[in-house]
Amino acid sequence: MTNTARIECVPLHSVAHARAGDKGNRLNVCVMPYNPQAFATLSQQLTPERVLQAYAHRGATSVNRYDLPLLPAFNFVIDNVLEGGVNGSLNLDGHGKSNSFILLGLTVKVSADWVKSNSSIQ
Repeated sequence: MTNTARIECVPLHSVAHARAGDKGNRLNVCVMPYNPQAFATLSQQLTPERVLQAYAHRGATSVNRYDLPLLPAFNFVIDNVLEGGVNGSLNLDGHGKSNSFILLGLTVKVSADWVKSNSSIQ
């Protein structure tokens, strides 16, 4: 971000999208900023500790973040978050797919230039 850029506090989904999957009781969420320039700023804010806190209510016990700056993307591996997984959970949606929205709902501070309007997000 430049010093002259206006900063906005927005939900992560305004500046990034995600793909998620599950394996057993482990959730895998890959977050990709719409604008590659946002990668460094998001890197400072999307810490494993913050992501673990976001999933604490789901029983998560650890988060590992793998940075993929050439894509650019972050891959988060979140342990013990799916209530036993698709075969062991009484939850109607034990899959990891819908759980990416927990991460996409986190608030981040970014340059206003990187924010997609609701009408342009598909």
